[in-house]
Amino acid sequence: MSAVAAPTVAIVPAPRPAGDDTVGMLPELWVPEALQWLSSSAGRVALEGYSWMQAVHWVAGSGLYQPRRHRSSGLRSFGPTTVFIAQLLAELTPCFPGMKYLIRRTGLSKRIVNYHLAALRETGLLAYISKGTRVRGARAETSEFARMVPVEFDVALGIRTVLRDEAAPAYTRAVTGIAETGRELMARLGKKASRKLRRPRPKTSPKASLAGAQEGADGVGGTPVSVGSRCTPMGGGVDGSSSTTTTSLPPESRLASGESKSLSRKKYQAQAAGRGSGGRQKLNKIGRRYQLGRELTEQVEWLRSCSVARVSWVARDVADAGWTATEVLAWLHLRGTADRVHRGSGLLAVLLNGAETVLDTPARRADAIEQWRGAQEARRRHRIEQVRADRERYEGDWQLPESRGVHSEMDSAVAQLKNASRALVQDLVDDAEGTGVALYEIDDQELADIRAAAQTGLESGDTTLINDTVHGCGLEEAVRIYGEDLIRRAHQLDRFRRSSLSTYAYGA
Repeated sequence: MSAVAAPTVAIVPAPRPAGDDTVGMLPELWVPEALQWLSSSAGRVALEGYSWMQAVHWVAGSGLYQPRRHRSSGLRSFGPTTVFIAQLLAELTPCFPGMKYLIRRTGLSKRIVNYHLAALRETGLLAYISKGTRVRGARAETSEFARMVPVEFDVALGIRTVLRDEAAPAYTRAVTGIAETGRELMARLGKKASRKLRRPRPKTSPKASLAGAQEGADGVGGTPVSVGSRCTPMGGGVDGSSSTTTTSLPPESRLASGESKSLSRKKYQAQAAGRGSGGRQKLNKIGRRYQLGRELTEQVEWLRSCSVARVSWVARDVADAGWTATEVLAWLHLRGTADRVHRGSGLLAVLLNGAETVLDTPARRADAIEQWRGAQEARRRHRIEQVRADRERYEGDWQLPESRGVHSEMDSAVAQLKNASRALVQDLVDDAEGTGVALYEIDDQELADIRAAAQTGLESGDTTLINDTVHGCGLEEAVRIYGEDLIRRAHQLDRFRRSSLSTYAYGA
């Protein structure tokens, strides 16, 4: 009996009144692709992997999943391998399986793993939370699933559910009870859910076994082997009979000379010769072309939107000549590229035309690589110097422009401002003399109050009083009023405030 087999759904012949534990006939299990999302699913979310595996085993033994009625490809039924993959998904929290992880754990191909995941979605056991994407030049996103319990499972076993919060989605229903007719089946499903399954072994074709036996009997494959006895006396055959024509042991002369052992070693060396370092098989001509094309699409900015197959075909000559991606980048540096590229593969074809004949030796390609790396280093240093100069320009003291014409215009503007300020001061002096009041007569107490106000402003970062005095009365008068110490501190605060490396706020 299969490990995933389960009894057929129990059916009560006579219906009961409303409110009783009734189990009825179930339709076929099939969820269309548009309803395989959590928001549109009719089932409920399984709170843990154990209850979800009960539903998986029920689906596997119910026989309600018949995908060939809806599509002609994919799985034919819900089998042990699908249950094993579901067991792997039950161990993940959250259910965020990677394709490489499933391939490694199951030993199946990517296409077959996708078939089993589709079976879990089509039976309502899985629902998409987010669907993975695969975009060239970006990291592949893995799909995230929600483990669901189909509504057919609740109906078959008479499980009662309730939505505790009316504002919550329908898939958050909670279990409140189970019918008496479904308790025995639920217990059996619980035993299966608590049992860990091993990875199913691939089935051996009976035709292949029969063909192998006939091949040995006919003598086509070498030494004939009798069906009733083992191949070697060490195996302990049933009948114990053996003859010189049925034994598969090599002659003693070959064993003594070590020829059999040497033949196996030569065979191993011949197999290892076709593999590169690390036990990987060496690439052929087409493989090297695709490898170079993939590296170029990843490293060249204007080739990232191109097809790898197209770039591999364009770079076929340099790939066949043994060029690496670094050597191709060095050659593109020597040829130069355009500022605007409309078709990357076409530009690459033009630039690589005749490259294998110009740099026809490894020494020339090595020189090209050195020139390319030197240009990259020079570009990097130039960029560093440019950033440093910009930082000094915007963060340092203001400097006069280099143009002489600008200098003359600034000098004339400053002279006009000085003349206007002198005229204004002279008018104020004349008005003061007419009234008999001195303009700049300040006693010691007022001077101390002004300096105290300026000191308080500097402590809070405010230099407005000193700057207004410097601009209105001149630097000499400001020094006479505030002193050189306060003027210097105000100047330092202004420089510090203009720097982009600091943030200064006035005090409250």
